[in-house]
Amino acid sequence: MDALIRALREALGHAAVLTGEGIPVAHERDWSVVPAQRPLALLRPASTAEVASVLRLAHEAGVAVVPQGGLTGLVGGATPRADALALSLARMSAIEEIDATAATITAQAGATLQAVQDAATAAGLLFGVDLAPRGSCQIGGLISTNAGGTGVIQYGSMRAQVLGLEVVLADGTLLSMLRPMLKNNTGYDLAHAFIGAEGTLGVVTRAILRLHPKPRTRLTALVALPDYAAATQLLQTLRSALPGSIAAFELMWDDFLAAASRATAQALPFAGAPPLAALVEFSGPDASSLQAGIEAPLAALLEAGKVLDIVLAQSDTQAAKLWRLRESVGEILMRFTPLNFDISLPLAAIGTFVAACRAQLQAHWPGCEALFFGHLGDGNLHIIIDVTGLPDAGEAIEDAIYALVAQERGSISAEHGIGLLKKHYLALSRSPAELAAMRAIKRALDPRGLMNPGKVLDVD
Repeated sequence: MDALIRALREALGHAAVLTGEGIPVAHERDWSVVPAQRPLALLRPASTAEVASVLRLAHEAGVAVVPQGGLTGLVGGATPRADALALSLARMSAIEEIDATAATITAQAGATLQAVQDAATAAGLLFGVDLAPRGSCQIGGLISTNAGGTGVIQYGSMRAQVLGLEVVLADGTLLSMLRPMLKNNTGYDLAHAFIGAEGTLGVVTRAILRLHPKPRTRLTALVALPDYAAATQLLQTLRSALPGSIAAFELMWDDFLAAASRATAQALPFAGAPPLAALVEFSGPDASSLQAGIEAPLAALLEAGKVLDIVLAQSDTQAAKLWRLRESVGEILMRFTPLNFDISLPLAAIGTFVAACRAQLQAHWPGCEALFFGHLGDGNLHIIIDVTGLPDAGEAIEDAIYALVAQERGSISAEHGIGLLKKHYLALSRSPAELAAMRAIKRALDPRGLMNPGKVLDVD
């Protein structure tokens, strides 16, 4: 191991190879509940060539490598191991090129989401993915987990943004797929094998990403609702009234609204707490046409009792205040001993699923606090359960909730990935044939099993 560390320092420079007490504590874990673990060394390459050197040397030595992005994941996918090297992409953060004509941006994997968004805005364009930890999460990590966020309903997840990738394979081989064409029908689309692979097949180092025209205006509304059926009716009505204009449709149940209000010290803008609220954002050419487009359908739903109240933001400041409620998850997690769920379900099943979850939790763990919220437009439901005082209940709660997901033919992971925490449940969402194909791909690209070992699925 000493010989490997010396070789790595020769390749990267002494300052880019940290060991022992020199490794920052932040690199010992991600945001999940997986226990912290100090790796053999933390490597901080500054170029694709240096990443290739790291993987070649590690492969020759038979030492595993755990890639790390912004460490904002919730499933342990970037948590290192004591017998492995941690590979941080933080120094590879350049925005290399923006092509306004083609509406593309080329960025290194360590660039933060905020940096990509800001660069796109400066060019008069928009990057289609947005997450609350935008200042910390990195493009490579977002690609490797196929992250979603609030804009999926309009622009799709990270997979839909990727036009080309540069990846370094387990043995140090450079796989360059940086071709920005929208149409390229030349055999297997290799880049997509690495999107959502969580670093188990190789390390993403650069990407060409799709940009979109920047909307001239946005309109934000918070709509109080009596029940889940009213939420789906609201979504359907607004989609028909303003096709293609819904930029976000975030649904929050009463338990989440109450917790968000406490965490932000911000009162809800309704006379009473509604059973649900939808945070809806519209984008379009001008505010007047958007407002005119939603007034009649919202008024009709209000008169029919399908909408209880409407708060329409009159300024960017008011819109940010409404979004503050939805983006308070970080503050809520600090007040909990959290057990997080990130699932997707058929839209028609979400309301009954939430009711079944609540019933099971109260039947087996009375008083257990659970918060429900999510991106209704793409069927993504999030659940935060406070397991304070329930130190041994986590696995039983997961078993119960994921069993309900399987009954509805849903997915155990909508956007956070599998990592370590969901690996045990992967067979609930993937068939034996699918799992066998995934293992075959893993063996082909990483025959020694050195890339982020133990994550996503086990390979014999």
